[in-house]
Amino acid sequence: MNKNFGLTMRGIIKNSKNEILIVKRHPKSKTDPEMWELPGGKVDKGEDFEDALIREIKEETSLDVETESFCEAVQNDYMHKRTVQLIMYLNVINGEVRISEEHTDWMWTSLDKLKTLEITSSLKKVLEKRNWEV
Repeated sequence: MNKNFGLTMRGIIKNSKNEILIVKRHPKSKTDPEMWELPGGKVDKGEDFEDALIREIKEETSLDVETESFCEAVQNDYMHKRTVQLIMYLNVINGEVRISEEHTDWMWTSLDKLKTLEITSSLKKVLEKRNWEV
C-alpha cells in the first residue's frame, strides 16, 4: 500500500548572535515526540507554500516573519505517512517568541549545541546534507 505524501514547511530563524530558533515537540506527538525541531508545519490543501509557512510560524511562535530564501528539502518516511519538508530562511518582522501548546519548550541555539540535542530525523537530515552549516 502506498502512503500519500504530506508537505511541510519549516523555517530557519536566526537572532543577532547567529543562533537558530528551535522548538521542542509535545510528548504526545505522533512523530518524533519530545525532540527539537525547526518551527513550521503542514501545508493545507490549496494553500500557497509561503503563506503556509508564515501562518505556521505565527501559530507556533507568535512571530511575524517574511521569507528570505530556500535552504533545503528532505523526505521522511514514517510508519503512517511520508513527508517532504521544504526549509526556508526567514526574517523576523515583529514579535517576541511565545510558543503554542504544540510544543513544550523553545530556545535559541548554536549549531555546536544543536549537535548535542535530540533533534528530529528531518532536522538531522537537513544538517547532514548541509555539512552542519545553515
